[in-house]
Amino acid sequence: MDRRRFISLSAMGMANLALFDQQALAKPVYQVGKSDYNVVILGDTHYDTEPASVFHSKYVDHNEKSNALHRSEFVRNGEMWRERCPKMLKRASKLVDDDTKFILQMGDLIQGDCGDPEIHKKMLSQAVNLIKTQVASELPFVTVVGNHDIRGTKAKEAYHEFMPKVMTKELGCSVKKTSFCFYVNDDVYIVIDFNDPEPDVFDKMLSDSKGARHTFIVSHGTVFPSVGGYPRWYLFGGQKSPENPALLKHFLTEFAKRNAIVFAGHIHMTELFDWYGYGGHITQLAMNSVWAEEEYGKYTVLREGPEHYDVLGTSEKARKAGPPELYAPYRPGLKRYSISNAAGSYKLNVSDDSITVDFYAGNSKTRSHQFVLR
Repeated sequence: MDRRRFISLSAMGMANLALFDQQALAKPVYQVGKSDYNVVILGDTHYDTEPASVFHSKYVDHNEKSNALHRSEFVRNGEMWRERCPKMLKRASKLVDDDTKFILQMGDLIQGDCGDPEIHKKMLSQAVNLIKTQVASELPFVTVVGNHDIRGTKAKEAYHEFMPKVMTKELGCSVKKTSFCFYVNDDVYIVIDFNDPEPDVFDKMLSDSKGARHTFIVSHGTVFPSVGGYPRWYLFGGQKSPENPALLKHFLTEFAKRNAIVFAGHIHMTELFDWYGYGGHITQLAMNSVWAEEEYGKYTVLREGPEHYDVLGTSEKARKAGPPELYAPYRPGLKRYSISNAAGSYKLNVSDDSITVDFYAGNSKTRSHQFVLR
């Protein structure tokens, strides 16, 4: 096939998946198989452990403010991973059935802040192994890079060295970048690195996957400004890199043409954003598995309805970070909106005529809510 090399995955739960070569980015060979399937999803997990010295003994930050903030996060993570997060993983494991194709994690797999690249890789390795062992060791595990996954001394280099190798093993094909693309039957999953976006790579993946039944965009950060978290920290949004509204509009237009569904994390909230514009339809669902407070184990809607797509909170700092004009361009096309502090596990259900996500807050025995995406 010249440089157009595709590898079909067959062993260890990888049937009906295919990933195309990162250098060729060729058109997919769609797999024959059952068209209905599901995916078990976790949002941000911020894996960590107690005591903090296990992973953070070499962490140093001379900025007093950020040092205090990060160390408070170590305490938060250790406390939630003591009991709550293991219960959440057990709940997620019960979502796996014969039609589950893979496990997806939405980035910020780990806390980071290790101060040493080898400790950082050890933290990544433990997180991957723990989730696979507790949820479904026989299924491929897929993750997208988050900002915490590359935070710390030489952490970015450590992640880029470590995780593509893990994704290669999990997907059964050479993965060389933190942006990549794979298929379940005739559905495409485009995984993008929003920390260091590569527009040419994104465009190529979109171009070469035309004709897919469903298009799923997997990004740690949201593609629309979010009410939760850091309002300007979205794709090409300018929180950590120069703002580029032209590029954002370009990709929103391309996503809309495909009636794409965007899965995100980052904001530590469960947020639904259903939008029509640029000639199409985009549905964005941000997911959260940071069970930081016991109360987040219940699904409680903070705001619901397009009229509530505005900055969450009334403080001057919040208003400055997320002024009304940040959200104004998207409000006319917004048809559904909701946001909740809830954290838990999710089950994506895909068929020819519907796409839904079942949400299980905390370790709830029954479904907390169903998001109808298509």
